[in-house]
Amino acid sequence: MSMISDKVNNLAESATIAMASKSRELKAAGKDIISLSLGEPDFNTPDFVKKAAKEGVDQNYSKYMPVPGYLDLRESICAKFKRDNDLDYTPNQIVVSTGAKQSIMNVVMSLVNPGDEVIIPVPYWVTYVEQVRLSGATPVMVEATLEQDFKMTAAQLSAAITPKTKLMIFSNPCNPTGSAYSHQELSDLADVIAEHPNFYVISDEIYEHINFVGKNVSLASFDKVYNQTITINGVSKAFAMTGYRVGYIGAPIEIAKACNKIQGQFTSGTSSISQRAAKAAVDADPSEIKFMVEAFHKRRDLVLEKLGEIEGVKLNVPEGAFYVFPDITAFFGKSHAGHTIQTATDLSMYLLDEALVALVTGVAFGDPNCIRISYAASEEVLTEAISRIKIALDKLS
Repeated sequence: MSMISDKVNNLAESATIAMASKSRELKAAGKDIISLSLGEPDFNTPDFVKKAAKEGVDQNYSKYMPVPGYLDLRESICAKFKRDNDLDYTPNQIVVSTGAKQSIMNVVMSLVNPGDEVIIPVPYWVTYVEQVRLSGATPVMVEATLEQDFKMTAAQLSAAITPKTKLMIFSNPCNPTGSAYSHQELSDLADVIAEHPNFYVISDEIYEHINFVGKNVSLASFDKVYNQTITINGVSKAFAMTGYRVGYIGAPIEIAKACNKIQGQFTSGTSSISQRAAKAAVDADPSEIKFMVEAFHKRRDLVLEKLGEIEGVKLNVPEGAFYVFPDITAFFGKSHAGHTIQTATDLSMYLLDEALVALVTGVAFGDPNCIRISYAASEEVLTEAISRIKIALDKLS
C-alpha cells in the first residue's frame, strides 16, 4: 500500500517539464540535443527590470509583505490593465502570486467543489486539467480542431454547459497552439457566458503581448461578463522573467478575497525582490519589448516555411505566443530504426532519439494528433532543428 496520497498518485507529471528534464540528462551525457520543449523566452530579462530588482535589495525589501502583493505593485497592475486591456480594477481586486500557475490554482480552489464541471477547450495548457482534478472537480474537454484554428466556438461552449458547470479555463493567445481569439470570437463566447450567471471563466492572458495581429482582446473587456471573468497575467513571457515567478489576477472582489485567503495559508506573499522587478515590468510601455515580439514573429514565419517543406506535416498559422502545433498523423503507421509511430508520443520520442530534437507530444495538451514546437530559440538553432526533423521524418516508411 502506497504511503503517498491518492491525490498525488493520480496526478500526472508536467510533460513539458519532463521532456526538458530528459533533454538535460541527454545533454549531460554528451548528446547534442536541441530542446524546443519549454515555453521560455531565450532573451535575457531587460536591464531596467534587473535594475529595479537590485534597488529592491539595496532598499531592504526583505521583510514579510502583504499576502496579495505590495500596494504600489497592485496599483501599477491596475494601471497596466487599464492601459493595455481597457479593464478597470482596483487594488483589492488584484492578487499577486508566485507565477501565473499559482494564480490559476488559487482561483480553481476558490471556485469549484468536488462534483462541479470545468470546461477546458482542447488543446489546453498541460496544467489546467491536473489542477481541476486536484480540486476534485471534473474536467469537460471541448475539442477545437486545426481546421478551426484550435479555437472553441460559441456553439461548442453552449453545448458543453450543464447544470454542474462552474468554470471554464482557456488561454488567449493559446499555449500550445499560438491561436488568438478575435474580438468577434470573444464577443460570441461572451454572449453564451452571460446567459449563465453562475458560470465563471479564467482567461489566461500570459502571452498577450506576443501577438502578431494587433492588440490582444481581453474577455473581461466585454461588460456583460466582467463579473464572471478572472483575468490571469504575469511577467514571465513578455518580459523574459520566468525565473522571477510573478503572476497576478484581476477578479471580482469576492474571488480576489478568496484567493488572498488561500494564498495566506500556502505561500503568503511572493518574493519581495521579484515584486520590485515586476513593478518595473508592468509600469513599462509594451513598446519596450517590441524587439522580442518582432523576433518571435520572424521566427514563426521561418518555422512555418521550413516545416511547410516537409511532406506530411499539416499546419495552421498561429497568431501569437511562440509555438506551432502541427498535425503529424501522416506519419502514423510508419517506422524506422526500431521505432514504430502510432501516436504523437511515439513521434516525439523518435525525434529525440533520431534527430536529437526535444519537442512535446500533443497528448500532453489533449491532442494525440499533434506535437508542440517552441520557437523560443535563435533562427540558427531553429533552422538546424527543423533540418534534423526533416531528415528523420524522411527516413520513416
